[in-house]
Amino acid sequence: MKIFLGLACGAGIGFAVGYFGRCATGTCPLTSNPWVSTVVGAMIGLMAVLS
Repeated sequence: MKIFLGLACGAGIGFAVGYFGRCATGTCPLTSNPWVSTVVGAMIGLMAVLS
């Protein structure tokens, strides 16, 4: 349950960064695509829970 909660929180924060933090040119790899930032956020949330 703890791992799922970390993944969900990280993915939610990552999606919010990718959706609301768009760069104007679209060249920023993390903020130009909300799906990429969701995956990165989920991995960061997982690492935070497991450490």
